[in-house]
Amino acid sequence: MSTGRRETWDRRCWSEDLRHLFHQFMKKCEDGSWTYISEKEMLDLQKKASELSFQNVKPMKKKQFPSTLTRNFQEGLGFEYAMFYNKDERRIVCLFQGGPLLQGFPGLLHGGAIVTMVDYSISILSTKTIGFTMTAYINITYKRPIPIGSVVVINGQVDKIEERKVFLSSSVHSADEKTLYSEATSLFVQLNLEKSET
Repeated sequence: MSTGRRETWDRRCWSEDLRHLFHQFMKKCEDGSWTYISEKEMLDLQKKASELSFQNVKPMKKKQFPSTLTRNFQEGLGFEYAMFYNKDERRIVCLFQGGPLLQGFPGLLHGGAIVTMVDYSISILSTKTIGFTMTAYINITYKRPIPIGSVVVINGQVDKIEERKVFLSSSVHSADEKTLYSEATSLFVQLNLEKSET
């Protein structure tokens, strides 16, 4: 297990494709249309949601559980990613590289790892859109297998909002956007914080 990450985590395990895409999106952030979602911001969102909604659940000690599931692997072996958010378009993009510990079939990324990253990405999007939310469902269709170590782009967008419900859609493409690996639709529900306190 990793001992946690600073914001400037070691990117030496990132492939050339992942670094290239990351720098492309950082340039898009310069005009303010996109925002890089820092590691600290993601962890702060999760911590705040837990404090507000699950008052009787005690988090594990930091030494036992240093971060989220997606950050509890040694660099390069599990989930390597960076997320970018577009407030005006209500979109999120996650640049994701899956390591060897996420293998399902030999040489291929496990489908559970893919849906984990889809869920994590769009949960950040829904929370930034209407406040703290939780997954009600995700329906994912796998089109092609993803080779271990390859870089994919997860695109998520808000389709509609009905009171406390956020309907989203997402897709997973190759780094060059030519190959579609999966598509998903999902529903997230805003946490009723007043009700959860009783």
